[in-house]
Amino acid sequence: MQNSQTTLDTAAIGLSFACVAHCLITFAPILLLQSLGAAFLEDERVHYVIFVFIVPTSVFALSIGFRKHGDYAVPITGVLGISTLLCVLIMGEKSVGEIGEKFLTVVGSVFVGYAHVRNFLLSRSQNRRPLDDAG
Repeated sequence: MQNSQTTLDTAAIGLSFACVAHCLITFAPILLLQSLGAAFLEDERVHYVIFVFIVPTSVFALSIGFRKHGDYAVPITGVLGISTLLCVLIMGEKSVGEIGEKFLTVVGSVFVGYAHVRNFLLSRSQNRRPLDDAG
């Protein structure tokens, strides 16, 4: 089970990084390559696809890790990040503007990524007491 949780945490960190990279990298090509059709990079469907992969990966990895380390801050941070990403998807660019959308997406992705890094580290730590043994 350790390997699957580690793999899922790594995948979720990668997805969070992909989300941040997508938001930050799309500015330059859109400005520089408008005539070459780089607008496909701004397609909203990219956000939905990444979100669809982030949610199950995060829920599964964070729940496995939580059972090992019992630190409530980890899943709370993950849920906060996922909730931020969901709010951005629901509100969209029209409500918060392009910069606001990118900023909130980066914030949500950082929270998700941080939760998975903490989950990974705490799950590997020998000093943590598993939740199953706490009762």
